[in-house]
Amino acid sequence: MWALIMRTTVRWGLAIGGATVIVVGALGEAFARGPDYGLMAAFVGLTLGALASRQSALAQEATRRAEAANAVLAERSHIAREIHDILAHSLSAQIVHLEGARLLLSRDGDRVQALDRVERARNLAKSGLEETRRALATLRGEIPEPKEVIAELAEEFYASTGRPCDVQVTGVPRELPPQAGLAVVRTAQEALTNVRKHAPGARARITLRYLGGAVGLEVTDTGATEPVLEIEGGGYGLVGMRERAELIGGTLETGPEGKGFRVALRVPA
Repeated sequence: MWALIMRTTVRWGLAIGGATVIVVGALGEAFARGPDYGLMAAFVGLTLGALASRQSALAQEATRRAEAANAVLAERSHIAREIHDILAHSLSAQIVHLEGARLLLSRDGDRVQALDRVERARNLAKSGLEETRRALATLRGEIPEPKEVIAELAEEFYASTGRPCDVQVTGVPRELPPQAGLAVVRTAQEALTNVRKHAPGARARITLRYLGGAVGLEVTDTGATEPVLEIEGGGYGLVGMRERAELIGGTLETGPEGKGFRVALRVPA
């Protein structure tokens, strides 16, 4: 749309500019031939001037509309990422535990284990509510401190899986730009969600690196040690993480590492 507007504006500008040159030249010749010819030429010139002014106004209005449409699309994408990050983190993990409890009970399994699964799902619901509150605060412009949130995410991971999530921070911690801090938090959150979904029984590790002019995040896991439950939905997580990184000039690398998986983020800060 923007390219079309620019082509149209340039085309009209060249046409009107050329016509103006012709009219200016014609005015001198017309007045030399007589007042009637001069008045007619002046009228044509005024008409072209009015046309040029109107066309310029239309082009400016089209530009404003295109910019507004792009802003709406960008905001929709932003909200879509936030909604996914808010809900997927806790709800998908709750599904894992509730499905595990259902299988245990349906097969006359260990009711103690089933109760443990339900308790973990309950804890996830509570932490999900807290995360929703944090996310809403973020949407209001209250960006959380990544180092503190990552520590909380590690605790939630242990509470919901019974497996440790080690945290390592390197470099000198400092206040990050809002979008960089948000990208770090959301990437850590989504990466741990994927560990719960796709690598049950795995240990996790988060490394936060404060670098010169940038901040890096790495989330790894040791691979699944329990059966992976089939969960419907998903698929936007890695896409959303990559989009968020690229929007602020960062990069995201994902792929297998050993028996597990690795997510590595780097954004300017």
